[in-house]
Amino acid sequence: MLLTPLPFQVLVNLAQAGGARRPGLRLAAEALLVLAPGLVVVVGIADGLAGLGVGGGRGAAAGFGLALTGALAGAAATPAVAGRLARWMPIQPDNLVHRLALELTVGLVAFQLLTQLTTDVLAEAASAPPLTPLDLVTMEVPFLLAALAGVGLWIRRSPAQVAARLGAVVPQPGQLLLALAAAGVFYGFGVGADALAQSLTPGLTQRVNTATGHIFSGLGDPLGIATIALAAGICEELFFRGALQPRLGLLWTAVVFASVHTQYGLSLSALAVLVLAFGLGLLRRYTNTTTSAVCHVTYNALVGVGIGGLGLPVFVGVEAALIAAVLLTTWVGKRPAGA
Repeated sequence: MLLTPLPFQVLVNLAQAGGARRPGLRLAAEALLVLAPGLVVVVGIADGLAGLGVGGGRGAAAGFGLALTGALAGAAATPAVAGRLARWMPIQPDNLVHRLALELTVGLVAFQLLTQLTTDVLAEAASAPPLTPLDLVTMEVPFLLAALAGVGLWIRRSPAQVAARLGAVVPQPGQLLLALAAAGVFYGFGVGADALAQSLTPGLTQRVNTATGHIFSGLGDPLGIATIALAAGICEELFFRGALQPRLGLLWTAVVFASVHTQYGLSLSALAVLVLAFGLGLLRRYTNTTTSAVCHVTYNALVGVGIGGLGLPVFVGVEAALIAAVLLTTWVGKRPAGA
């Protein structure tokens, strides 16, 4: 299912690369942008009517909601709407690749919200089989493939150009220090957000922790922790911060990122994920995707391992040293030459 958009990405990249020289390809891509969401609308209406026929209110709501999802996605990809969105996003309304990105992300966010409203996601997560390292890899690799296909690997860009477009560069030492320091700040924020959620919404937070604990219960050993840190940190950063953010902007990319973390339901934990996504986006904006990926990997490792063995004073001391090192390297880097 996660690989479904890849042929669409290849087609629109071919059409965009061909330009006026390949009018047939562009016509096919334009048709795809209309027919794909149109098919979702038709299926959704059929499901909604079937749900009404059997007296299932939730089934009808899910069906008609799916139709609305398709309509919103299709509308987002029209030149008129894309032109209006271009006032707030660095997109080109006549670029087929940009319009497909809008269509897919709007459809994804709308569908994830629909799922949260019509399904007990937390109950399903708590009863599903725990993830294995292989499960996690197969879930994350499609993000990497989507990033490469989306920016037109071997169609519009060479491997070197793709790396530059995705922001996958060799980071400077100061950027690595910044990534490690930010990961510590994010970890502290996550701990504080969880404590606040337990205080304000104890029942819901307990369900969220039960569901997430069950989902990741098979990833508590070193292999599992390394897999979730590296697979999620690298693949998700290359897709969300590397491919999407430079075209769809920091805020919308953060919303899309938060929407795929369905295991948190509609909770304060999901809001915390949105804030963390915004923080990763700032790292990408002011440094590069490699820096945000190092931060993401380190953060996931901290969540998996915890600081129980180190103790809070040691953690705070290391974090303070990292922040001081970041400030020092920034100050040295800004000094005039020869000073």
